[in-house]
Amino acid sequence: MSHALAAALCLVLVLEGLFLFAAPQAWQRMAEQLRRLDPRQLRLIGGVMVGAGLLLLKLVA
Repeated sequence: MSHALAAALCLVLVLEGLFLFAAPQAWQRMAEQLRRLDPRQLRLIGGVMVGAGLLLLKLVA
C-alpha cells in the first residue's frame, strides 16, 4: 500500500471520528434515516459518491 493511500485512509478515519465526536445525535439520526432507504437507493447514493470522489481526485491531483 502506498504511503499516500495510507495517509488518505487515515484522514477518512479522522473525518469520520470528528463527525461522531462533534455531533453523535445527528449522526444517529442520519444512520436511522439511511436504514429506512431501499438498498437500491443506497447503492445509487454510494455510486454517486464514488464518482464524485474520483472526479474531485482527478481535479485536485
